[in-house]
Amino acid sequence: MYNYNHLVANSRVTGSGRRPNNQAPAGNVADVAGMIRKGLLVGDYAPGQRLVEADLCEQLQCSRFIARMALQVLASEGLVEIQRNRGARVRAVPVEEAIEITEVRMALEGFTAARAAERVTASDVAELRRILNLMQEAVKSLELLTYSDLNARLHSKIRAIAGNQTCTRTIEQLMGQVVRHQFALSLKPGRASVSLVQHKEIIRTIAAGDTLGAERAMKDHLSSVIEELRSRPAVPRL
Repeated sequence: MYNYNHLVANSRVTGSGRRPNNQAPAGNVADVAGMIRKGLLVGDYAPGQRLVEADLCEQLQCSRFIARMALQVLASEGLVEIQRNRGARVRAVPVEEAIEITEVRMALEGFTAARAAERVTASDVAELRRILNLMQEAVKSLELLTYSDLNARLHSKIRAIAGNQTCTRTIEQLMGQVVRHQFALSLKPGRASVSLVQHKEIIRTIAAGDTLGAERAMKDHLSSVIEELRSRPAVPRL
């Protein structure tokens, strides 16, 4: 589950003139695509929201050509839809596709957890446990959005420990497509407590250098996410 705090605040705002996450101006297609992609991950843009080139130029301080090409890149990644004479918008992913995406993530993140168990250091373990302590406090105080943010931080740290950039890029691309569904799960009563137990096991096995156990714990966690997604009603495509 991933941070959706920005979407709660900004889902009704289009063309606000603000640069997502207060990022610096971008001068090339990769930079602009990266900024928009990051905005999708943290919920700066709502599913179905129009992405107006002129607004993006103002927000990201780039040329119209750069903005257009960046949107083409994101469309190739399945994050954006571009329709003739209607422009671009954030692609809304139905539940059925979200389940398929999470199944792929389960394989990739299982590998990442196993790799992290091979490479983890004492300082890495300390950081993982620090994040876990904050997650426990968030569950205790029913701060579900805070928990979601910490959850994202924990998974990001595990990917960083694993050190496989190709895997990280692929996982983050997939995450951007299902952020709406992950947010809905993060607010489901009792879900954070279940997730916390699963993350404790992931951290325990990584800290112990147990590659098979870490892979199994991560896959068990994402398998439970899939089960939760299957219990959600289907949402029509926009």
